[in-house]
Amino acid sequence: MTTTGTLYIVSAPSGAGKTSLVKALIDIMAQVRVSVSHTTRMIRPGEVDGVNYHFTQRDSFIKMLEQGDFLEHAEVFGNMYGTSQTWVKDTLAQGYDLILEIDWQGAQQVRKLMPEAQSIFILPPTHKDLRQRLHNRGQDSADVIETRMQQAITEMSHYVEYDYIVINDDFGTALQDLLAIFRSNQLRLDTQQKRHTQLLCDLLR
Repeated sequence: MTTTGTLYIVSAPSGAGKTSLVKALIDIMAQVRVSVSHTTRMIRPGEVDGVNYHFTQRDSFIKMLEQGDFLEHAEVFGNMYGTSQTWVKDTLAQGYDLILEIDWQGAQQVRKLMPEAQSIFILPPTHKDLRQRLHNRGQDSADVIETRMQQAITEMSHYVEYDYIVINDDFGTALQDLLAIFRSNQLRLDTQQKRHTQLLCDLLR
């Protein structure tokens, strides 16, 4: 029997390593998918439309928003982001676990519509580490980095709204922590009963 997948919300301040951790996780767990959000921000070097984001004109995004196409949406640093509601439900129905990489604002919206979602907040070990990671990316000016650092404090204050906390000090350890969350949820009673219906019936004969 095909089981319905679990929806995961993964949030973190910019520079905490969320994207790298999620990429490493899906390389290991074939049954996990990552939602590709729509965004109005400009494409960055190395990004691919439809892979990293669906890069969308602002007018088109607003039209989709007015039509109720988004499970969640938010405006961050002047850019709009949104998750397709239909795609999320279809992917879960196929039995895949699905990750939404969204901020705390989007997470609040998703919980209202899908309270069964599991949520994970990734934190940096220190302010110093976070600042260094932002600097090492080489994508932002000093002024932008300062703005992101101030925004990070606000974002991190919402960690209490999440089910799990992962501190990304050592990447390998943080990845194992993330894997443990996904694996433990896959072993829950209701999920295992649906996945192994025939086996359980045979064992109890």
